Amino acid sequence: MRDRGDYTDPLTGGSRHFDGNVFNAPVFNTAITDFMSLRKELSNWFEEDSDRDIFGCIPPQKTNQIFTPKAVVRQMVDLFEKEEPGCFADPGHTFADLYIKSGLFIAEAVKRLYRNPEMKRLSPDDKERLDHVFFRQVFGIAPSEIIYRITTNFIFGFSDNGSIPDRYRSNFAIADSAELAKEGELASFIEERFGKYLPDSYSD
Repeated sequence: MRDRGDYTDPLTGGSRHFDGNVFNAPVFNTAITDFMSLRKELSNWFEEDSDRDIFGCIPPQKTNQIFTPKAVVRQMVDLFEKEEPGCFADPGHTFADLYIKSGLFIAEAVKRLYRNPEMKRLSPDDKERLDHVFFRQVFGIAPSEIIYRITTNFIFGFSDNGSIPDRYRSNFAIADSAELAKEGELASFIEERFGKYLPDSYSD
């Protein structure tokens, strides 16, 4: 995002040129330094309940990739639960971020599903319950490969022992959902890309 260069368009497979200089170099370098030093400290979002997150440590940039603050994400998820009580107690309920930028929304949904008393009753085994949540209940579409890597590295960053199955990543895709929506193809993309992963029960 700072440096220029050629790259392969993930949607068309063609070669494209990026002029770079999206971010001011000193600001960019400082942000990366802060990110790397704090990444490990704040990576275990699965256990912590603080208001801090790694994205709050990145200074604002001259781009539309603005990360939603954690407090706002929690308010959004609270509203979901208010509008649809019991949504985090249902193993058949799915949650999707169709223009994912940080992964904070997905992380918050995972925590609430995993910790829900009814979900625990239905699946007392922690590993089985977590597997179901990640593989059957949360989905996301990132607008670029860079954002995809940022979000998936964050979402799966709580595990430092290599225990995250590769298949969890199949629930996250790279695509411009805004363009797909304009072309009337978003619904078909979602069905084709994620339809086979939708939940039936814990016995799948």
